[in-house]
Amino acid sequence: MKLFLAVLAFIIAILVAPMFLSPAPDNRSGQAVAGLPWQIEVLSDGHSRVFDLTIGANTLSDARARFGDGEMALVAAPGEAASLELYLDTVTVGAVTGKLIVTADLAVETIAAMRQRATKTEYMKSSTKKSALAEQDQPAAFAAPIRGLAFVPSINLDESMILQRFGPPAERIRTSEQTEHFLYPERGLDIALDAENKELLQYVAPRDFARLRGPLQAMGAKP
Repeated sequence: MKLFLAVLAFIIAILVAPMFLSPAPDNRSGQAVAGLPWQIEVLSDGHSRVFDLTIGANTLSDARARFGDGEMALVAAPGEAASLELYLDTVTVGAVTGKLIVTADLAVETIAAMRQRATKTEYMKSSTKKSALAEQDQPAAFAAPIRGLAFVPSINLDESMILQRFGPPAERIRTSEQTEHFLYPERGLDIALDAENKELLQYVAPRDFARLRGPLQAMGAKP
């Protein structure tokens, strides 16, 4: 049975990997599929567009219209400020499936007030707290512009896939023995390649890329 499962996983990987390694044609027209993770449009105003969403302009409501309903919550890791996130467990971007987290751009004071009105708080992994929004705060939450996107592809990526699809990064920062970040500041993209966990693609407006690079540089500088 173990051998069968291993063979099955290998076959699935072979079938899914070409989505990253070669152009994904539309089954009906033969044309290239749009909305893939590496198809990032940089706009003249410093924003960027990916997955048919413009970071900094489109809202969480737009993300819901694009991908369907998800779980919205205030998320706070230990020692960090809370953020408002819309979590979508399964999305399809172009021909690639995965999980998507949409982060709202809201003032610190607004987030703090929402946390005080939260109806339920529970712990996630690593002592991170997740708080459910009060009903009165949901309209403002969905109207908030998108600050960033985080995508976890279903397929496991490796270095060759990343370099072939996204090109050489401007910078590479290793934050641990198993995790290395590939930075593309001109596109507002950070790809975390992890030997033990799923890979993570983080998108922000290129003009705001320092928000991603700063913490990584600090972590990479630690002995």
